[in-house]
Amino acid sequence: MATPITGVSIPLLAPAISATDVRAPRRRRITPEAGHALQYLGHAIEYLADEYVHEGGLFSAHDPRLEAIQLLMACNRQIYFACPEVPTLGQRVRDWMRIH
Repeated sequence: MATPITGVSIPLLAPAISATDVRAPRRRRITPEAGHALQYLGHAIEYLADEYVHEGGLFSAHDPRLEAIQLLMACNRQIYFACPEVPTLGQRVRDWMRIH
């Protein structure tokens, strides 16, 4: 059974993205260490969210369990965005043309 959410304000930890900031998703080169961290964080987020839903938690802006999930999600994003982007094919061709 779904619980309707009305009048709830959950603060976002990530900055808002404007329409001009939107671009095609870029692949990232994820190191094994970052991959393991992302995997563990993903499992922890999923576990806490499932536990919260199964206990019938009501969404409130200052629920410590939701704040914990948001904190883990922020850590997950921080690790992911710290990984370097993989250059596109066009960038690699331009770089190769400059060298030769």
